[in-house]
Amino acid sequence: MSKRDYYEILGVSKSASDDEIKKAYRKLAIKFHPDKNPDDKGAEDKFKEAAEAYEILSNTEKRQRYNQFGHAGVGGASQGGGGGFGGGMNMDDIFSQFGDIFGGGGFGGGSRGGGGGRRVVRGSNLRIKVKLNLQEVAKGAEKKLKVNKFVSCGTCKGSGAKNGQFDTCKLCNGSGVQVRTQQTFLGAMQTQTTCSGCNGEGKTVKDKCNTCHGDGIVRAEEVITINIPAGVAEGMQLSVGGKGNAAPRGGINGDLLVLIEEEEHLELKRDGSNLFYDGYVSFADAALGTSIEIPTVDAKVKIKIEPGTQSGKVLRLKGKGLPDVNSYGTGDLLVNINVWTPQTLTAEEKKILENLKDSKNFTPNPNRKEKGFFDRMKEYFE
Repeated sequence: MSKRDYYEILGVSKSASDDEIKKAYRKLAIKFHPDKNPDDKGAEDKFKEAAEAYEILSNTEKRQRYNQFGHAGVGGASQGGGGGFGGGMNMDDIFSQFGDIFGGGGFGGGSRGGGGGRRVVRGSNLRIKVKLNLQEVAKGAEKKLKVNKFVSCGTCKGSGAKNGQFDTCKLCNGSGVQVRTQQTFLGAMQTQTTCSGCNGEGKTVKDKCNTCHGDGIVRAEEVITINIPAGVAEGMQLSVGGKGNAAPRGGINGDLLVLIEEEEHLELKRDGSNLFYDGYVSFADAALGTSIEIPTVDAKVKIKIEPGTQSGKVLRLKGKGLPDVNSYGTGDLLVNINVWTPQTLTAEEKKILENLKDSKNFTPNPNRKEKGFFDRMKEYFE
């Protein structure tokens, strides 16, 4: 699925000022902040989406590239709300880069990031590779992947507690933070850090679960279905939100990062959205004209070779290439015609060619300057 327009996400026009973009992002970030919407996957996805849009539009250079080339100019496309190819911001990225947007504070249980306080633990990301053939690249593909990862413990429902019982942390008295006062030449300085006893949760497990030993997570296999959009290319990365490792004791799941690998086609070569094919015809067919069968992504098709076709002529089959991953149209299939010169001849064939050799139609025109393949390709793209 194509990524939404960044201006549309933030609800601003393309001529919006930096201040308008910042205000729009702050409004969305506060609305969908994870602390304000606990266990709401939809709000988390919108929070990430808004942060990704702000990360591009708040940067002058990235915004210019985006205005000119769209998503292709700033790293590709994404699937759903889980991030994008190439980038894929996670919660840690957002809070470390844009923490000042929230005025240094959080919601409900205290602050996030460097200020300490109760925090939601996040599971680690997982990275896997998916190999696609050319037809899957052209049409898009649904892949079912068996992933070995950490999942929430079913016995304690991810809490880590045997009977769901917790004690208030004795170090921080349930606040999730430890406050230290230090005397300096400027006077008493007070610092606040995440509690080391409860890792900022404000509580500790009373009796540990026998299955997960208090961690709230266990290792298991999970089958994950992902939809890969048409037009992806080698090296692109798809981020599927929330499908990575589960976090200890009910935190936010990490993301699943899917790296695209492309199988090489036996006959068709790819360059962006265009496909290339080398077609061979005999000397006689090039002179007299013929039809040849060539492969496309879907099936074989016949194309007409006009009489007198020269070796190196490029024929274009419009729209027979690959779709652009950002929905900017479909490429072409370019067929490079090669006239095959026989390497062995019978006596009769030699005699026929000897008789034709002196014909003016078989004599190259010295005034005709044949352009090379790359010159013709340059003209095509211009």
